[in-house]
Amino acid sequence: MGTSLMLISPLPPTKPHQFTSSIFPHKTNQPISLPSSRKTSTKIQSTRNFGNFLDLKPEYQPEALDFDLPWHHPSDRPQFDVIIIGAGPAGIRLAEQVSLYGIKVCCVDPNPQSIWPNNYGVWSDEFEDLGLEDCLDKTWSMASIYIDDNNTKYLDRSYGRVSRKKLKEKLVKSCVFNGVRFHKAKVWEIKHHEFESIVVCDDGTNLKGSLVVDASGFGSNFIDRDDHTLRKRNYGCQIAHGVLVEVDSHPYDLDKMVLMDWRDSHLGNEPYLRDGNSKVPTFMYAMPFSSNLIFLEETSLVSRPVLSYTELKKRMVARLRYLGINVKRVLEDEKCLIPMGGPLPRTPQNVMPFGGNSGVVHPSTGYMVARTMALAPIIAFSINECLGSTRMIRGKNLYANVWNSLWPMERRFARECYTFGMETLLKLDLNGTRNFFDAFFDLKPYYWQGFLSSRLSLKDLLLLSLSMFAHASNSSRFDIVTKCPVPLAKMMGNIALEAI
Repeated sequence: MGTSLMLISPLPPTKPHQFTSSIFPHKTNQPISLPSSRKTSTKIQSTRNFGNFLDLKPEYQPEALDFDLPWHHPSDRPQFDVIIIGAGPAGIRLAEQVSLYGIKVCCVDPNPQSIWPNNYGVWSDEFEDLGLEDCLDKTWSMASIYIDDNNTKYLDRSYGRVSRKKLKEKLVKSCVFNGVRFHKAKVWEIKHHEFESIVVCDDGTNLKGSLVVDASGFGSNFIDRDDHTLRKRNYGCQIAHGVLVEVDSHPYDLDKMVLMDWRDSHLGNEPYLRDGNSKVPTFMYAMPFSSNLIFLEETSLVSRPVLSYTELKKRMVARLRYLGINVKRVLEDEKCLIPMGGPLPRTPQNVMPFGGNSGVVHPSTGYMVARTMALAPIIAFSINECLGSTRMIRGKNLYANVWNSLWPMERRFARECYTFGMETLLKLDLNGTRNFFDAFFDLKPYYWQGFLSSRLSLKDLLLLSLSMFAHASNSSRFDIVTKCPVPLAKMMGNIALEAI
């Protein structure tokens, strides 16, 4: 949810990507300036009819770090302790944390100096806990949720947008200080031997490592999973279309970010869109930076099969037209596609997944960035323990030990509960979804905040479920009783299998 985040090697902003949300800066917000454009006057003239903004070409220009990196050279010894594939947030964060122990790390990516193009939103307290609050370029003191035209909720929890440049610079500079090497290439193949793996790159370079970590995203070919048919049947998908735009004006409060806007009045004169939205609802997620600069994202929280991207954009056009938002310039755009839920990677295997391909995407919300930042020190500690002089663990045993630090049994049980939440949402129409979130955000902050941040224990999740049922309307209780038995049975069966 939010501008979810790709925890992998970044793709151009017009390609599908994965995302997540939760970060934070200092309490003082820095002003965000509008980029200049030599084509502004032409673009403004072409958008006087609301909705034409989809035809505007984004003015985004790819950015890169303005300092050089310590590269791996062919003349260097190719032996490393850990090889990390991918220089997205997950890969760079893990490289930084592992290298703190003096472990020899190489990070491989086709574009390790590029700044990630995706917008990442996070809860400020989570980034503050990680010491990353200086990597936020904007914070809002509160978040708002529009359940419908007559019901708006305000969450007293600060939310922030991550400065992609600040976060990458901070993590990369720490990597450089700790001796991490970088190699600019695409990984072509990974060959596994009893005590080491060989990473074959498309430039002909072979890198040897005791452990290979794949942080290149969900679409990786190096992680063993169940067959494609099973994956397709089990995964839900979050899809979104986001734009950072200059507008004449917008109706949202500047001191609040809009976590969800479920209103559907904009579809009143378009029966086809209204019927579709009633069955598979979408909401608006918005970050207002100023009265004429705002990030807007039409989002399908979760669907199976995935909602049509064309349908999503049509709903966004209708919403902006109804709200009277006239887009003058499109500064950035992004397509987001996040697989949610589904089975975890097979274990044991010879490549350690981390980030989007390791199952850490919140099955009910799509959140991932803050949690991945928090998990990296735990995984790094486990890697150090296994590779240290007193525990020379290698091969699949190394993978199994590190994997268990990422997914201990209790967290796997909790993930099944979060997946149950996703399965429940998949069965709800617009009215059911509104009733769900109306009750959810009436819970004590400890529960809804803990749920969104993936930090509730099994006991907490049980208490949350009971409290949700108590707070729910009669129609919501009816939905729960009639639509949730099958997902509940699946959850209990999966927990039993995990326990065995």
